[in-house]
Amino acid sequence: MYISTFLAFLPLLSTSSAQSKSSKRGLVYVPSSKHPLDDRWWASSTSDLTWYYNYLSQPSPAFTNNSNFHFVPMLWGANSGSSFLNDVTSLIKSGTNISHVLTFNEPDGRDNGGSSVDAQTAAETWIREVEPLKKMGVKLGAPAVTGAPTGFNWLQNFFTHCDGKCSADFIPVHWYGNFEGLASHVGQVNSTYQNMTMWVTEYALDHASLEESQSFYNQSSQFMDRVEYITHYSYFGSFRSDASNVGPNAAMLTQKGDLTDIGSWYLGGTATGKVPKGAAGKKTVFAGSSALVAMACIWMLI
Repeated sequence: MYISTFLAFLPLLSTSSAQSKSSKRGLVYVPSSKHPLDDRWWASSTSDLTWYYNYLSQPSPAFTNNSNFHFVPMLWGANSGSSFLNDVTSLIKSGTNISHVLTFNEPDGRDNGGSSVDAQTAAETWIREVEPLKKMGVKLGAPAVTGAPTGFNWLQNFFTHCDGKCSADFIPVHWYGNFEGLASHVGQVNSTYQNMTMWVTEYALDHASLEESQSFYNQSSQFMDRVEYITHYSYFGSFRSDASNVGPNAAMLTQKGDLTDIGSWYLGGTATGKVPKGAAGKKTVFAGSSALVAMACIWMLI
C-alpha cells in the first residue's frame, strides 16, 4: 500500500501545472456588510466550491437558494446563544441536507476568533448538543484547535473528559505558516488520530510577500489534493485585501473586489493578474516547488 501511494506522488517531481479543480474545496465564509456583491464569486456557476461554513449553526442568506453549495453548521463555542442540537435538527426536518457538522472554533485560543472554551465544558456541551446528531446520520467534526502545541494538549484533555462519549468522525486542522510547517503539522495530527479523516478548515501563509503567498497556495493545494485522508479543505481568504487580518497577499479578493490569482485558482480558474493592495509587485507563481510537495507527501508515508 505504501509503495502504490508513493508512486502516486512521483509525478509531482516533474509537474509544473495549471490550476485544477478539486471536489475537496470549500469556503470559510466571511461576509462583508459593505460589499455584499462580493458573495457572487463563491457560488457562481464557474466556482469550484461545493461546501461552506460560516462559524454559525444557520445557513447564510446569500446562499440559501443554491442547493449545490452544501452548508456545514458549526457549534462555535459553549455559549452560542441557542441550542445547536435544536438548530441542526430543525434544518434537517425542513429538508436541508446536513451531512457534517463542525465544533468549537479554536477553543484553546482567545484571539482572532478563538472561542476560549475549557476542555471539560466542551466535552459536556458536545455530549448534550452534538453527539445525538450521530443517530441522524450526521458526521461529527472534532473541535478545531489552533496549530499551536496547546491544541494537542487541549484535544487530549477534551477526549479524556468525554470518557468515550464523543464519537468524532473527522478531525479539523488549522494552520497559519509556511508549507513545511503545514505538512509537518498535518502528519503529526494524522499520526495521533489515525482513525479519523481530516478536514483542513483554516489555512494560509499570513503576512507574507505576494510571491511567497502564491507559492504557498500552490504547494498546499497540490499537497492536500493528493493526501487521501484529507477529504475537505478551505483556504482562509474570502475577503478583500484591505480587510484581511492575515495580510493583503493572502486574500482572494483585491481591495476593489476582483479575484486575485489565488482567488481565481481556488475557484478552479486561471491567473487574473490582479494584485492585492499592499503587494510590492506583480509576480505570478504557478506551481511553487513541486519537488518540495512530493517530498512532504513521501515523508508522511515513512
